[in-house]
Amino acid sequence: MTISDPTPMTYEQWGVAFFQHAISEGRILGPISVLAGEPIEFGPMRVGPGRVASVSASGRVGQPVAERRGDDPVRYLVRLPVDVDFSLDLQVSTHHFSAVLDIPLVLTAVAAPPLTVFIHVETPAPKEIDIDLHADGLGASVVKEVADVKGELRRFVAKYVAREVEKPHILEARTIDVLTLIDGALSGR
Repeated sequence: MTISDPTPMTYEQWGVAFFQHAISEGRILGPISVLAGEPIEFGPMRVGPGRVASVSASGRVGQPVAERRGDDPVRYLVRLPVDVDFSLDLQVSTHHFSAVLDIPLVLTAVAAPPLTVFIHVETPAPKEIDIDLHADGLGASVVKEVADVKGELRRFVAKYVAREVEKPHILEARTIDVLTLIDGALSGR
């Protein structure tokens, strides 16, 4: 194929080819990479029956990794690692934990009017979040099992991620205005 004699393709073929090539791993990671390096801080927050216990946590979001999972629609499984340290204060004793979380996100590129690519983010259910949880000491090890610390952490993180991906600056990063990009490229000629 040459510029003077291109091989024709249908608009549908062109659109499919555009999505398959334009929505690369690097571009799909863009909206999620905004979270990388971001601190996670919360607490003290009252938890548990009667809200007598409190939890405080701090951590950091790591670099996401993407794996292409489909071409029509273009879809990626993105794994977002998070390291977090937290304390559970039971009023009579305080227990410390550290956790490494693997948060799966499914990102799908969809076409939207007039000429926009929008990255839809499917956030995980709590049970889909992998956690490697370490308790600091025997007391914390017992509390970890009795208080279902993993389950509570999964629920909290699932809600946190769902809120974060809907924040205005993340929504903006998930929206690609192709018409504006074309107009900008043509005006620079």
